[in-house]
Amino acid sequence: MGEILLRAENIDKHFGITHALDNVSFTFNKGEIHALIGENGSGKSTLTSCLTGIYQKDSGKFILEGKEITATNQVEANHQGVAIIVQEIGTLSGLTVAENIFLGNEDQFTKCGIKNTAAMNKKAQEYLDSYGFNYIDATKVIDDYNFEDRKLVEIVKSTYFNPKVLVVDETTTALGQKGREELFKVMHKVRDTGNCVIFISHDLEEVIEQSDNISVLRDGVKIGSITKEEATPDRLKALMVGREIGDSYYRTDYGEKVSDEVVLSAKNVTVKGQIENLNLDLHKGEILGIGGLSECGMHEVGKALFGASYFRQGSVTLGDGTPINSIPDAIKHSIAYASKDRDNESLVINDTIGDNICLPSLRKTIEDGHPGETEKLVREALKQHIPAGRIVEEAMTPAMRTVGENYKSNGADIIKILAAARSVRKGFELLEEQDSQFGRRNIGTVILGTVEGDLHDVGKNLVAIMFRSAGFKVIDLGVDISEKQFLRAVKQNPDVSIVCISSLLSTSIPEMEQVVKSLKRSSSKHKFKIMVGGGAVTEQLAKNMGADAYTENCIEAVEVAKTFIV
Repeated sequence: MGEILLRAENIDKHFGITHALDNVSFTFNKGEIHALIGENGSGKSTLTSCLTGIYQKDSGKFILEGKEITATNQVEANHQGVAIIVQEIGTLSGLTVAENIFLGNEDQFTKCGIKNTAAMNKKAQEYLDSYGFNYIDATKVIDDYNFEDRKLVEIVKSTYFNPKVLVVDETTTALGQKGREELFKVMHKVRDTGNCVIFISHDLEEVIEQSDNISVLRDGVKIGSITKEEATPDRLKALMVGREIGDSYYRTDYGEKVSDEVVLSAKNVTVKGQIENLNLDLHKGEILGIGGLSECGMHEVGKALFGASYFRQGSVTLGDGTPINSIPDAIKHSIAYASKDRDNESLVINDTIGDNICLPSLRKTIEDGHPGETEKLVREALKQHIPAGRIVEEAMTPAMRTVGENYKSNGADIIKILAAARSVRKGFELLEEQDSQFGRRNIGTVILGTVEGDLHDVGKNLVAIMFRSAGFKVIDLGVDISEKQFLRAVKQNPDVSIVCISSLLSTSIPEMEQVVKSLKRSSSKHKFKIMVGGGAVTEQLAKNMGADAYTENCIEAVEVAKTFIV
């Protein structure tokens, strides 16, 4: 037996009438990876949350190297030598990578009340490089990185100060193969330096492979501990559930013929940079698994099928041919989607269960054209600390996508479309007013307007809204814009990426041609692209006048514009 590093003595914890931990005691040794396993609700995460200050225990003691430790939050736990990497997102949006790494420990870079940001960024980058994460830029906002890279930042955040005890709480479920390998390297490093890793995972093969000792909890009670050598998946399952598990526990119908009836079909589905020409059929009664290496695009497949991948090409249809082009379409036809990133894409953690269930209400309010109700719901969402980006992506953009599709259709209600546009514009104004991070988003600058002689602005307004929702800075010149006004706007905004010109009237086409020619001459200096659209414009006309792109609607306009942004 190794030297004891940490003792958990008689830890007790209630949540209301639920007895989550019942007088639990454990010992954790120096130089070991000690796994905690059990069914959901067994008390694993509750125990480690009490240790790391996320929860407060009702009674009992944690003794680290002979000294009792009590933490009321994770920062205090870090200072006492204990760190945790959680399953869900453990970084804060709106902060840089460096600010997240040193969150709660910024004092080391502060002198006379002034924080030395450059020194903090330098030190953070040194840590990232030492872990092999040199492609992560310490100065960038954490939101610029995907879920897995954010988990890697959490690894650095939790271990750079060499904690005595590192808790890894179901973190591997959120990681691909690359992320798991990096995490295991860190776990072994902690162990090999004489410290301890408490490892929580539902993957029993992984537990056996990575751990030295394994302890089992069941219904808040410690069942027992065994060594790696004594462990087998079947023995661990029996300890977890309290009985031997027979074959009947698992499905036995594999290999049986699946129904020929197709309930969902994807044809040539493409999301640039993630999925290319995906084809699949889902049959009645079938569970269709999709797997692959990290960043292979498998997680985007679910979004694409659900209509949540807004720049999807190709088709997704039900068995009867009904198209699924948006989230409202999917919901209407009883299609559900559960994201890998549950904290940011599936749930509003600080909101009630009822409010989470009713998230689509904002979309409906916009689609129905109620600016006052939209403003009220956006204010409430911000009050609940829902990020502006999520409000846009999950409510405003899908709503405007539906409105844009309605605008394309022959049966479009222009009055309703205008009301919807006013609603979403009110929402954007509020977000820009109250969320500074939202206001700083800018993947490129777009100038847009209708040509001289054309006073129609419905389509243009929809395009402007969709561009803003995608993160573009939009300079909306309005309607009836002369050649000189377009050229002046380009000169005044040298950072412009795209100029969008619209015309609904065929009588305005000569004017559009002249504007495009003048802008082409100017673009040689400013390096911007020219996009045209509107009811009077065709793809052939656009090509003849020398435009860089033609789009039929506001959704397509954003898709094409993004391809111009390097």
